[in-house]
Amino acid sequence: MSFNIALSGIEAAQKDLNTTANNIANSNTIGFKGSRAEFADVYANSIFSNGKTNVGGGVTTTHVAQQFHQGSLQFTKNSLDMAISGGGYFVTSNNATSNDLTYTRAGAFKVNKENFIVDSAGNYLRTLPVDKDGNSTSVSLTTTKPVKIPDTAGSPVKTENIGIRMNLNAGQKPKDPANFDPTDSDTFNNSTAVTFYDSLGEPHVLTTYYVKPPQASHDNESNWVAFYAVDGKRLDIDTPSAQTYRTDTNGDGTPDGTATATNSAGWKGSVIKFDNTGKYTGSNPANIKSVSLGNIAEFPAGADGSQVLNLKFNNPTQFAAQFETTELTQDGTTVGRLTNVQVGADGLINASYSNGKTVPLARIALARFPNEQGLSQVGNTSWRASLESGQALAGEPNSGTFGSIRSSALEQSNVDLTTEMVDLISAQRNFQANSRTLEVNNTLQQTILQIR
Repeated sequence: MSFNIALSGIEAAQKDLNTTANNIANSNTIGFKGSRAEFADVYANSIFSNGKTNVGGGVTTTHVAQQFHQGSLQFTKNSLDMAISGGGYFVTSNNATSNDLTYTRAGAFKVNKENFIVDSAGNYLRTLPVDKDGNSTSVSLTTTKPVKIPDTAGSPVKTENIGIRMNLNAGQKPKDPANFDPTDSDTFNNSTAVTFYDSLGEPHVLTTYYVKPPQASHDNESNWVAFYAVDGKRLDIDTPSAQTYRTDTNGDGTPDGTATATNSAGWKGSVIKFDNTGKYTGSNPANIKSVSLGNIAEFPAGADGSQVLNLKFNNPTQFAAQFETTELTQDGTTVGRLTNVQVGADGLINASYSNGKTVPLARIALARFPNEQGLSQVGNTSWRASLESGQALAGEPNSGTFGSIRSSALEQSNVDLTTEMVDLISAQRNFQANSRTLEVNNTLQQTILQIR
């Protein structure tokens, strides 16, 4: 009997040593959760036994229980490194179509050769689908799927609308629009340039030149003339007739004539109007339209040569302040190349592209369990659901009981080396004590056998 008791003590001490050694070995493993060996005494009893004099039968290991408390965060420079601050597990699968799901806290993710996000073991990160605004369309493990990061952002979109807002300096020296020459900066007051795109995504530059013509000093209206060029070539605006503005031909301070917003080289301009407070009252025409850009710009073969631009002045001003451009917008895009991937605290994965687009790709799916300690370990710091753990419940990061996602961070092992070293010493002492008990029992039996 005493031999069995001592042997059970040795086995328990060995189990404790093994558990502690495994914790120490994985003290630097990302997402690792330490374990604790739990023991219970062995006690046999029956209705005829004398409970006052019974001796226990030793010790047994009841459970090697993992400890799922949060590990500390280690910050990195990789945006695909992710840590969960709070409850929940990342959901992964061993291939893109498998429904055999595993769960992990190790967030060292990367992109494989097919541009899917995978972990260090090659398992695919599962995500929830989102709409174009980044809102989740389903929160269920059955709808999760791997996320692929496209290296381009869709097809190019040709520009149709251009918006300009600026302040034209009321104090600038007048110039005669008839002398306008885009190659001579002395013939115009200011200019703005905006890049737009043809149907193939090729960039082009629309330049607008602003000329302040001579006009009456006591007039209640001020006019400017705007000329346009695409890729340095004259852009003839689509207007029913030549635009005119009022002038002061004799210099007496009152308007007594009109002039045409054209120059000697055939450049046709539009007139921008302001009242005596410098506020925009309109332009003639209100929207500048250009027809058949392909006849002006050097469009690549196959591009839409009939592309039309609609240029609108969005409430410009004419104050006694320096010329300033406050808005230049256009609605076209070129083909975008991937420049960055960002993951928000809510798990939304956004891809940024060189054309300025930011596309929401998916939202990271998190799972939690009624009983975490019932999870089955499968290696690679991953677990599977079991009958004891209960069924996985899916959710969005940073909502309810689910933790938030910390991008460019990794959750370190939750093993405390100081505690493990103390446990190691304690397990060693227990092993030595039980070995001594076995040795003493052996000596006693040898003594008994030698009695004559």
